This record gives sequence, structure tokens and C-alpha cells, in this order.
Amino acid sequence: MILEVESLEVRYGDVIAVRKVDLAVEQGQAVAVLGRNGAGKSSTLRGIAGATMPSGGAVRVDGVDLATRRADDRVRHGIVLVPEGRRLFPQLSVRENLAVGAYLHKLRPAAMDQEIERVTEHLPRVRERLDQQAGSLSGGEQQLVAIARALMARPRILMADEPSLGLAPVIVDAIYELFRTLLRDGLTLVVVEQYVGVALALADHAIVIDRGAVALAGPAAELAESPDLWRVYLSGSEEEPA
Repeated sequence: MILEVESLEVRYGDVIAVRKVDLAVEQGQAVAVLGRNGAGKSSTLRGIAGATMPSGGAVRVDGVDLATRRADDRVRHGIVLVPEGRRLFPQLSVRENLAVGAYLHKLRPAAMDQEIERVTEHLPRVRERLDQQAGSLSGGEQQLVAIARALMARPRILMADEPSLGLAPVIVDAIYELFRTLLRDGLTLVVVEQYVGVALALADHAIVIDRGAVALAGPAAELAESPDLWRVYLSGSEEEPA
């Protein structure tokens, strides 16, 4: 396994947002993390990436436990997060935002240009807007820039938190077509997604989080057909949703 998460716990003060979450991903696979709003999906990704330091558990990449390491050290080991809300620098150009993603590699200008060319090969909308201010772009274009910035870090494991949130279907299609291309190239994906069908169609495996814990886990195709998915996802109980 390229990524193994064992008994992950994330706290905010006295509040336990994530409790005993397990996750295992092989290289080149996609895992969907599903659940209702507030279930703990984003906190799970933040705990894996180090954006929020876990209060317990293990986060292993190639067997090396990174759970107590800083976020930048996790990036060096290949874990890169595309955060919910994009978090771009709106006053900087798209090109400058992309350069921020490669800060650990300390590239010279010519090498940076080559890296931007490589990353935007499958992102023509981003390539066309390299010299525009990031804040002047549409929400969908900003999301594509956020993904491109993450790719500039040369991830082995790309984690995307709600990449389709608030976006037009045409942009969602473009994002998931990019994800399929990245998977074919051997990248590993962990995606938190509100659109269950879209996520399960992409993923090899899925977990459903409820109240901070894993309520369901299994092959994505099997979960897509399981009535248990809708009991947990829609109602959070053992009762059938109305």
C-alpha cells in the first residue's frame, strides 16, 4: 500500500471530529470519502495531510509513519491536498500561484516554466490564463488552478476536498476527466465528494464517514448498489430515509 491510515483521530479542542478512521490505498487507485455535511470528511483529509495535526493514529506512506510530521514534510513524501475553497492568492497571477505549489523544489526560472508547461498540458483553461490575476477567474477556473498548483508539488497521493462544490456541470466533468487521466498516469487519488454517483464512478474503493467514524467501506461498485449506503448517507441511522 502506498498510503495506510490507521486509527486516525482529529480533535479541535475537546471536540473529536475524527475517531479511529482506517484507510488503505494502493498506488494508482482512487478512494472516495463520502458522508453527510459535518460527518468528518474534510477533517480526515486535513489530518492525513497535516493541515490539522492528528491527535492519534498513524499516517504511513510506503511504511513510513508521518502522523507527527509537519505538513511540508508530508508534501516531501508525496501527500498533497487541494483544500476546500481553493485558497488561492487572488492578487497573484495564475503563473505565480502555480509557482507557489513548487516551492519545495526550488526550481530555476527555466525549469519552473517547463514544469508549468507539463502540469497545464491537460488544463488548457489554466494555460490560457497564466498571466491573469487568480482572483479575476470564475470559481470553476479557480478550482482548476488549485488542482494545477497541487500538481506542481509533484504529488504521489493527491487529495481533493469537495472539488466540485458549487461548480457548473461542465467544469465538474473537466475535473473528473483530469482525475481519470492522472489515475492512468499512476497517481493515487483520495477524493471527498458531495456527488455520490460521480465519486463512486471514479473510485476503486470508498468509505462512508458518519459522526467522525467509518460507517461503511468497500469496493466502490458494491457500495453504489448497497442500500446501506443510503441509510447511512441520507439518514445517519438504521431507518430507511423517507
